[in-house]
Amino acid sequence: MQEWLETIPAVAVYVLVAVVIGVESLGIPLPGEIVLVSSALLASQHGHIDPYVLGACATAGAIIGDSIGYAIGRKGGRPLLAWLGGKFPKHFSEANIGLAESSFQKWGMWAVFFGRFIALLRIFAGPLAGVLKMPYWKFLIANVLGGVLWAGGTTAVIYTVGVVAEAWLKRFSWLGLVLAVLIGIASMLVVKNRAKKAAAQRTETAEPEPVPAAD
Repeated sequence: MQEWLETIPAVAVYVLVAVVIGVESLGIPLPGEIVLVSSALLASQHGHIDPYVLGACATAGAIIGDSIGYAIGRKGGRPLLAWLGGKFPKHFSEANIGLAESSFQKWGMWAVFFGRFIALLRIFAGPLAGVLKMPYWKFLIANVLGGVLWAGGTTAVIYTVGVVAEAWLKRFSWLGLVLAVLIGIASMLVVKNRAKKAAAQRTETAEPEPVPAAD
């Protein structure tokens, strides 16, 4: 296994990370975080993968993917969200879209920034910001800052921990992957729970009050 991993071209890892994170940021549900964590761990074990190049590719994928998603969302409008809901009902349900939209209306560009760190909201940031006609300069600032901090920061932290824990590296690599999966699942469950509560509250608010019977 060790010899096989060393035969993987570094450029293939860079391209894979950039493409998966870019497509996820564009609005298509993919395991971008797991791919990034796995690649950073791989870089800590094999010197032919440069962590700086890896972090730069991940950051570029995040920023470019979000920008393309923004452009598509701005042009497609709400019919795009309906189409995504038909293709990916678990991710683009009305409840999830409602929660994301309320977050954007409340926090503005900060929703784009912090959305980068939440698995489920990560796929909403670009398209929804475009649909809601957020000024592009605001979106770009939040997109760049969030992309650099999330992609670059994740790469740096996982790579550093992998190097420090060299004696435990094989065991830790699996632990890191499991931890990343658990964090992703936990964040999705929290967001889905909040989405259900928000949807229930909107339903209760929308229900008409009973009209008193005439005497």
